[in-house]
Amino acid sequence: MIERKEIEHLAKLSHISFSEEELGGFATDIGSILEYVDQLKEISDVDTGVPSVGAVHNILREDGNSYVGGESRDEIINSFPEKEGDYLKVKKIL
Repeated sequence: MIERKEIEHLAKLSHISFSEEELGGFATDIGSILEYVDQLKEISDVDTGVPSVGAVHNILREDGNSYVGGESRDEIINSFPEKEGDYLKVKKIL
């Protein structure tokens, strides 16, 4: 359970002022939140073999060379509206 002094210290660090009622309420609220987080930690520590939500893991795929150089080059050059030899003419953008 979090103590009142700790809540006052956190309020001072964050430049927030609380009434006496609010300070008492925060002690119980923060305490229950921390208990809930502890429960979640216990659950996430169980090894199910399935990555949990938010777990960092790599998904690897087999590398393959899907690019074959020059395969569609002639097709692209022939379909371009303006060209000069193997060079494609485009509008000047400045």
